[in-house]
Amino acid sequence: MDNPMYPAASRDLARQRHDLAPEASDAFKAFSAAVFADGEIDKKTKQLIAVAVAHVTQCPYCIQGHTKGALNAGATDRQIMEAIWVAAEMRAGGAFAHSNLALDTINHSGHRSAT
Repeated sequence: MDNPMYPAASRDLARQRHDLAPEASDAFKAFSAAVFADGEIDKKTKQLIAVAVAHVTQCPYCIQGHTKGALNAGATDRQIMEAIWVAAEMRAGGAFAHSNLALDTINHSGHRSAT
């Protein structure tokens, strides 16, 4: 990544992260392996879900890692982009749906602006 805010992932950083908290690191690695194993949902679909979620959480490491994971699991470029569009709709849909909170607050505030 060219953004200095996000250092490139490296073996040295991975080793340091593990060495500072080995039990948690090992547990997370095992958890991740279990989550992404074939189950009721196949690996490719799980990786496409992860690509979508990574875009919602805006984690650049996750976007790269799970896009590679999706490709390695057999996802096509079009499937990956479609998953990203699903994420975009859900993110926008959340803002749309939560506008009810703002509207309810406006309606109960006694404050009305001219429409």
